[in-house]
Amino acid sequence: MMDSNVQQVRLILKYTYGLVPIIAGLDKFTNLLTDWSHYVSPGLSDIVPLEAGAFMMVVGVIEIIAGVLVLVKPKIGALVVMAWLIAIALILVLSGTFIDVAVRDLVIAVGAFSLAKLLDSKPL
Repeated sequence: MMDSNVQQVRLILKYTYGLVPIIAGLDKFTNLLTDWSHYVSPGLSDIVPLEAGAFMMVVGVIEIIAGVLVLVKPKIGALVVMAWLIAIALILVLSGTFIDVAVRDLVIAVGAFSLAKLLDSKPL
């Protein structure tokens, strides 16, 4: 019973951390969920040689790759997603903008780390 519960949690986390970055990454091209360019901090937009919309498309590609990586290599992908979320949170905290999003991303990073740890015990 315990093994089936653990397996179920692994699968739920795998598909969550695989599909959500893919969806969010694709949305960087359509802005259906939100206008992602608003999330680029002023300090970052000053040093990045792209307009906010173009920069977010690059971010979208990275997110899509990270999500696919979770689906094909879950442990490595989970660690990549965790690192990506921590990096986003640090950038937001250092810029002093969207602190609520930074905290949310750190909590989500804990979930990605948890997936990686669950995968230590038995491969999917």
